[in-house]
Amino acid sequence: MVEACASLSLIFLILAGLFIILKDKGAMFISGFNTLSKDERELYDKHQLVQATRNSLFLWSIILGIGGVLSYIVSSYAGVISFIIWIFLFCKDLHWDARKAFEKYKK
Repeated sequence: MVEACASLSLIFLILAGLFIILKDKGAMFISGFNTLSKDERELYDKHQLVQATRNSLFLWSIILGIGGVLSYIVSSYAGVISFIIWIFLFCKDLHWDARKAFEKYKK
């Protein structure tokens, strides 16, 4: 469980770092946003969209990192709990319709 938590934590941390480096250009890597037409993409605040995605990735990284450390120190159940928390947060942010997902980022 330690390896799984640590691996995912590192992946999410690297992805968050990419969003920091790419800034507004990173919006093209957000699922659903890149499928919108160019005119539709201009309706949304890319800066806020990238910030929200970056913050989610950082949060996921922290949760899984803590789960990895606790599963190493305390019990592997801590890793399982961190995965459950991560799945809950991931599903909360999951949207099937791109336009609905980005409504709160309209200019």
